[in-house]
Amino acid sequence: MARLNFGGVEENVVTREEFPLSKAREVLKDEVIAIIGYGVQGPAQALNLKDNGINVIVGQAPEFKADWDRAVKDGFVPGVSLFPIEEAAEKATVIQYLISDAAQRT
Repeated sequence: MARLNFGGVEENVVTREEFPLSKAREVLKDEVIAIIGYGVQGPAQALNLKDNGINVIVGQAPEFKADWDRAVKDGFVPGVSLFPIEEAAEKATVIQYLISDAAQRT
C-alpha cells in the first residue's frame, strides 16, 4: 500500500500491484454496475468499466435526449444496457449515482 499526501492529508492508497485489473474483474464478475446519469461524469465511468470488461449498464432519463443519444452513440443499447433511471437502479447490484445536482429531482 502506498502512502500519499493529498492536500496535506496522508492517505493509504491501494496500488495496481496489490489489486490488479484481473482481481477487480474477479471481484465484480457477478455484479451489474449501473451508472446513473450520462452527463458530465457518467460517460467516463461507464466507458472505463465497459472497456475493462466489467458488466455495466447506464440509467439515463430519456427526456434528457442529448445525454440519452450520447449513450447510444457510445455503444449502450436501449433495453439491453441503457435504461430509464428507475429501471437501471432495479437491475443493478452496484449503483454509481452521477446525476448533476442541477438535474436531481426531489
